[in-house]
Amino acid sequence: MTLHFQEIGAGRPVVFVHGWAMSGRAWRFQQELQDAGRLIFLDLRGHGHSAPASSYTIDDYASDLAAFFEELALQDAVLVGWSMGVQVALQAFPALRSRLAGMVLVGGNARYASCDDYPHGKAPVEVKGMGLRLRRDHQKTMGDFFKGMFAEGELDHDLYQRIVHEIVLGGRSADREAVMQSLNILSTADLRAQLPQVDRPVLVIHGDQDTVCTVAASEYLAQHLPMARLEIFQGCGHAPFMTRPQRFNAVLREFIAGL
Repeated sequence: MTLHFQEIGAGRPVVFVHGWAMSGRAWRFQQELQDAGRLIFLDLRGHGHSAPASSYTIDDYASDLAAFFEELALQDAVLVGWSMGVQVALQAFPALRSRLAGMVLVGGNARYASCDDYPHGKAPVEVKGMGLRLRRDHQKTMGDFFKGMFAEGELDHDLYQRIVHEIVLGGRSADREAVMQSLNILSTADLRAQLPQVDRPVLVIHGDQDTVCTVAASEYLAQHLPMARLEIFQGCGHAPFMTRPQRFNAVLREFIAGL
């Protein structure tokens, strides 16, 4: 599986993994961190400029990531995952452990759907509803999802325009089959058992107004990861690295420097 990626800067590798239906362009505002390391912005299979595939399971994404690290011979790296990318990072951790210095988990969770012993997720029926809406009107559903990532009052007009022009319009839409199949990850993946094994420093970041993944999901991560610290961004929705890039980049820079 050949994956498309962009690379800038030099030094310690910092690999960025985007969320569901997005691409490596989601991290446009993190390019200014290029003095802090060798930044690698990856497109998952079927997303951005990476080729589509026949299957899109969490194991597919995780094994792609492990193969990518091996191909580029990345060592002592920082893995940054956002949203579904958090689950991919956690799933890939056992294979990547010897190559990682630390991880940054943004707006994610160990399990997307709630269940009896995990109240911090979305009702499973919501994921199902998303699938139905996508089949009915793919473009409108994706547009509504994107708008829903931001909290009320989080964005001023200029920043919203910048996000639209630099991230949305500059990117390429994910393969429709990738978008649909990846919903299964959201309804079935459960990474809770993996958390105690993550013996690396982890920075967990979450917007307190996030309605895509609740802040309680990141609080759960921080409690169950042995070496985690939680940074909550007040007044932020699902993408604090887009809406508060200066603060996000400062926190990330400090984490990388402290490893």
